[in-house]
Amino acid sequence: MTARRIFSLIWRAALASVGASVLVVLVLRFVPPLTSAFMIERRLERITDGDFTTPNAYDWVPLERIAPHAAIAVIASEDQLFPFHAGFDFKSIREAIRYNARGGKVRGASTISQQVAKNVFLWSGRSYVRKGLEAWFTVLVEFLWPKERILEVYLNVAEFGPGTYGVEAASRKFFRKPASRLTRREAATLAAVLPSPARLHAEAPSAYVQRRIDFIMGQMRALGGESYLRQLGDDEPSRAQPGS
Repeated sequence: MTARRIFSLIWRAALASVGASVLVVLVLRFVPPLTSAFMIERRLERITDGDFTTPNAYDWVPLERIAPHAAIAVIASEDQLFPFHAGFDFKSIREAIRYNARGGKVRGASTISQQVAKNVFLWSGRSYVRKGLEAWFTVLVEFLWPKERILEVYLNVAEFGPGTYGVEAASRKFFRKPASRLTRREAATLAAVLPSPARLHAEAPSAYVQRRIDFIMGQMRALGGESYLRQLGDDEPSRAQPGS
């Protein structure tokens, strides 16, 4: 096989991969994902550990059936510039790079859009290939989905406890109620465990989680509560940002 032929095959495969990724992201703008790459990976890990019976708890609900408290809580906790950025918070990325260069515990700077990209479409890991694909899918979801859809998917696929995905499953498991009835504190409690749902527990918050809950509730008030969410539907949201 000639070098020209090999190059042609590689080029066609690359174009097919790009087209397929665009098509999948476009379809998921309208169709709820049946699962996510992250859920599949975690399920396989449990099977490898000998757990063949525990299923993933995952109950998709549309955004209008999720209490606004939950939406503002995850924004306050994870990505306060969510309505304004185009998928990447470059200021936070620069700060994380400087912080991590000093050693110690690694600090992340992923936006909600980036977390949706990696949770829905990709495997876990820190390779350059995976980070490149994460950037690609982040661009796609920001370009092809409205902000409300990105937030809706995030609230439905985020892990809130081992095998518990989405605010509906988490709300029913930890608070015995649907996500539409979450209170401000309950929503903040779920948001507080997002950094490490395997280590932090919504059903029995530690002192550290309690401090995070109080902090998140304060940030929810500082952002303006539910009124902050109205900026997600603006064609040109106000450029006034938190702390400005």
